[in-house]
Amino acid sequence: MKKYLNLFDFKQKVDYKTEILSGLTVALALVPEAIAFALIPGFSPLTGLYAAFILCLVTAIFGGRPGMISGATGAVAVIFVGLILELKRNFPGIEPETILHYVFATVIIAGILQILAGVLRLGKFIRLVPHPVMFGFVNGLAIIIFMAQFPNFYQQGTDSLLSGTSMMVMLGLTLLTMLIIWGLPKLTKTVPSSLVAIVVVSAIVIGFGVDTLTVADTMGEGETIKGGFPPLSIPQIPFTLETFKIIFPYAAIVAGVGLIESLLTLNIIDEITDTRGSGNKECVAQGSANILSGFLSGMGGCAMIGQSLINTSSGARARLSGITAAVMLLVFIMFGSSLIERLPMAALVGLMFMVAIGTFEWASFKTFGKMPKSDVIVMVLVTLITAITHNLAVAVLLGVIISALAYSWENAKRIRARKHIDENGVKHYEIYGPLFFGSTTLFSEKFEIQEDPEEIIIDFKESRIADMSGIEALNKITERYDKAGKKVHLRHLSKDCIRLLKDADDIIDVNVLEDPTYKVAVDKVENKVESGSSKKNPFNLWGL
Repeated sequence: MKKYLNLFDFKQKVDYKTEILSGLTVALALVPEAIAFALIPGFSPLTGLYAAFILCLVTAIFGGRPGMISGATGAVAVIFVGLILELKRNFPGIEPETILHYVFATVIIAGILQILAGVLRLGKFIRLVPHPVMFGFVNGLAIIIFMAQFPNFYQQGTDSLLSGTSMMVMLGLTLLTMLIIWGLPKLTKTVPSSLVAIVVVSAIVIGFGVDTLTVADTMGEGETIKGGFPPLSIPQIPFTLETFKIIFPYAAIVAGVGLIESLLTLNIIDEITDTRGSGNKECVAQGSANILSGFLSGMGGCAMIGQSLINTSSGARARLSGITAAVMLLVFIMFGSSLIERLPMAALVGLMFMVAIGTFEWASFKTFGKMPKSDVIVMVLVTLITAITHNLAVAVLLGVIISALAYSWENAKRIRARKHIDENGVKHYEIYGPLFFGSTTLFSEKFEIQEDPEEIIIDFKESRIADMSGIEALNKITERYDKAGKKVHLRHLSKDCIRLLKDADDIIDVNVLEDPTYKVAVDKVENKVESGSSKKNPFNLWGL
């Protein structure tokens, strides 16, 4: 049953059954995650569930990546731990309710920053993330998802593993869930295997009264997921410069972490679905969702790669699945809390284990020995940092920095100079490789100023000046030749190099001499350039 669905600006063929069933599966998987993330900084489960509902709904409708799921996340929840400690240092005896208002204000400011990032079209900078960093991010995240399930194999509130029958039941139900998810698609893809697994295992547990860990057991005493529609909550905090100084740094971190995780997830879903989302549009949607979350008692969040993979692996490709997940989550909160609290954690653990296995880039092992060593090191390092610190933003930023340094180092070694003297006694330096901050030293070492003849030509046909450091290096070379009483010509400077030289005319004095023969042979230039001379820097740009 395939029809057209047109939600706002997105139009594509949609399988309604697949989208709705997939959304229901995602909603079930969102419940324990939202509760767990809310408990990290000590919030009520409803604070996480409200955030999951609002973010999932808003980004599903307005986001730049149909099929991607957003909600309360651990990466954002961890940041609030630091904010709470900061608040307690500045305001001893502060009430938990007041702390929540500071959190809501932080989420709102973070949302504003994310919208600004989208409006300024900063989402495109995610393209700067190299593939090894993406591999490391995905692998680290898979390890986090996998390891996060192990506390469910411990006796609640203790450091002791389950034993005897309790452990056997937990393991058996978890393996049964994984077996259904793995095996059912080989028989039929009519319904999402994840949903079937949860329903079957839950029916066994509830129907036979099996004593095992449930969603209700993961919450604190007296806590419940039962609630109403998210209540309006305007932050009741003093609007002073002191308050702003306290919460703004945390808001900026929330915004940054949320955007990095969301845009990386968007890229991953793009690859899986062989489509392309809009990063800038996603930034605006994430920001809008966080602002609304702050005003409706939610802790904020960002895209969730685990739930997004559950959604796409179930066949969902449109916005309807995310909308369904959000609506069903609200239904669970308002009307189905008693049933959801009875769901066995083994079913959800098995589901997340399969998500972790599917998330891990197993093909990355094949890159060992084939990829450059620097790329392998970056991939492993990002994986370890992500898995150990759970700080995805720091891991990705470090990976990008290390990749950039490795790239600069490799390019710095590529500067070459082929030398020869023509029949007129003029020495030619044919430069190969980019001239930039990393290669200036090697570039300077190529020249034999004292031994060179009275006239030399530096040819940049196979090179280019990339930055101000390159300009300065060229400036020093020409000055040294000038002091030695020798004449320098520069050839084949690209238009961007010439633009750099003109932009730097307050640093160096560029003089241009025309070479009619060279100009006709290489590039017919319409504009005539004046010639001149200078003792400070006798540049002669031929062919202009």
